[in-house]
Amino acid sequence: MKTRLVIIGGSDAGISAALRAREIDREAKVTVVVADAFPNYSVCGLPFFLSGEVGDWHNLAHRTAEEITREGIELLLNHTARSIDPDSRTVLVIDKSGDSRQIAYDRLIIGTGAMPLQPAIAGLELPGVYPLRTMGDSFAVHRHLQEPSACSVVIIGGGYIGLEMADALTLRKLDVTLIEHSPTVLKTVDPILGRLAAAELEKHRVRIINSVGVEAIERTGERLTVHGLGGFYAEADLVLVSVGVTPQVALAQTAGVRLGVRDAIQVNRRMETSVPGIYAAGDCTVTWHRLLERDLYLPLGTTAHKQGRVAGENAVGGNCEFAGSLGTQVVKLFELAVARTGLRDDEACQAGFDPLTVEFESWDHKAYYPGAHRLHFLITGDKQSGRLLGAQLAGHRHAEVSKRIDIFATALFHSMTVEGMSDLDLSYTPPFSSPWDPVQMAAQAWSKARNTSAVSSSSFQSVS
Repeated sequence: MKTRLVIIGGSDAGISAALRAREIDREAKVTVVVADAFPNYSVCGLPFFLSGEVGDWHNLAHRTAEEITREGIELLLNHTARSIDPDSRTVLVIDKSGDSRQIAYDRLIIGTGAMPLQPAIAGLELPGVYPLRTMGDSFAVHRHLQEPSACSVVIIGGGYIGLEMADALTLRKLDVTLIEHSPTVLKTVDPILGRLAAAELEKHRVRIINSVGVEAIERTGERLTVHGLGGFYAEADLVLVSVGVTPQVALAQTAGVRLGVRDAIQVNRRMETSVPGIYAAGDCTVTWHRLLERDLYLPLGTTAHKQGRVAGENAVGGNCEFAGSLGTQVVKLFELAVARTGLRDDEACQAGFDPLTVEFESWDHKAYYPGAHRLHFLITGDKQSGRLLGAQLAGHRHAEVSKRIDIFATALFHSMTVEGMSDLDLSYTPPFSSPWDPVQMAAQAWSKARNTSAVSSSSFQSVS
């Protein structure tokens, strides 16, 4: 008898699960319930569509609906799942006309993703105030940007999406003000790199307001006014709100699925929930952290793809485990790229390690070859064992920042020591690197600092 696999959610996790299930079992009947008309679209690509760098939104599709259905997958577009009955193994779905029906399953995968956090700010419902999470959100912003009056924007939130939108809308010739309640933007990296990110934004005329909490948004005529603590205010033609996300779990709760960290769906490393026959993956679930060996909430597109693949394989009889995440991320801000993987110094301390974090700078390739750029490293390792714990990196966007952070991520994945990174056989030619890649030079600087760390009371050291 064919396995009836129903997947709720058509983004990264859901489609990855569907494709993997069909790879493993070509007889499986796979149905994906998609709440909108955009299966497998890149939410991470939305800022680049709004900047105009990606001219056609259709290009944001990882795969088209036609490509997905050619794999033998049934797509129910514009269908919303309302409830799950694990006793009868059915899902109640409603289409856009309001008609409902029950869909039977043998195995179910929940991939409902996350939704934007709703901060305690009055006026979020006003016209011209937008979140940015879905294709529908991006279309609404895009329409507003076509209006001649759209000349300025306030962005609330200095995380990845907020900073990428500051870049994008500056390219669209808008005056951009970005408000972040913390002392620095990009809180996922150390303040040293956050200040580099802020400097790059300010160099391109983005106005940055730190340490201000937003209280209210008001509309006066065609303009919006954002009010913050201490009497701060800023006027704009539109406001974007990007202060983080929360897992979307209301549907899972109708099935009695247990929740975990940050109220995300609790899964094991096979992506199984507490309810037999039901799996979950992506931004609605907890994430196993490979280094910390415990669950966190780390909503990342790369993680969603991997978890979806594991869930899809196991739902049709496989025996696969999610290998875990290290929180590897990278962002482009105008000409700067900033990346991280593993643990920062403070996170390593909280986890019980004895960390040493070393700053290091070098050229991205041999300085005598034209176009060399400086790279700024923060390397964190355990003083006692020498184990690599994390790395942060900033540099010109053409300086291979993302691929160099991937070297650290690979080393972390395999529990390498910092000193052991010198043994890696990395490529070299003067236009791209040095005989010792900057990654290895940074690792050697850490090892040298470790040998002298007994005379320093600080867990941070700087090596020029």
